[in-house]
Amino acid sequence: MEIIEEVIDDIVVEIINLDRATLREAEDLKDKTTSKLNAGFNKFIIDLSNVEFIDSTFLGVIVGTLKKAVKNGGDLKLIGFQPNVRAMFELTRLFRVFETYPELQEAIRSFYKK
Repeated sequence: MEIIEEVIDDIVVEIINLDRATLREAEDLKDKTTSKLNAGFNKFIIDLSNVEFIDSTFLGVIVGTLKKAVKNGGDLKLIGFQPNVRAMFELTRLFRVFETYPELQEAIRSFYKK
């Protein structure tokens, strides 16, 4: 399984368990997050720890999910970055848009801090 989905309390965690996140996997992620949004979830964490390459289509799905989650009163946070993926987020300036965390528990706690 390339994208592993877990629900922890009211947070959907999408673990991207592959080296390359491209068009084919982007459709899978979009289907999973859309299904969860339609079911009323609005808090997401995407774990990119295993990803060594991410293309613009996959980035677009992440950005689109963030927009929909925020519109529904939630948020999307990212964890785990390989050097090439970090460089892509820096190049596209998406680090300004997303909250990022080094590990899952820290990202989960961030949803409950006010």
